[in-house]
Amino acid sequence: MVIRVEHELHTRRKGRNAGVGLLLVGFIAIVFGLTVVKVLQLDDIRQFETFDHAPRPQLVPETEVGQ
Repeated sequence: MVIRVEHELHTRRKGRNAGVGLLLVGFIAIVFGLTVVKVLQLDDIRQFETFDHAPRPQLVPETEVGQ
């Protein structure tokens, strides 16, 4: 027969772990939400690939290359 008595220190650690876990979930939710908003604001999905502020000629349509 095992006697399990939880120390007061363990109770405080559980509370802190829960708090840190909630903060982590909140941070992940914010980053995911910002990503979804960014993707939904694009008119064309090809803009998502070209949003690195560096022009890549292979992504520019042929009609715009000569201009």
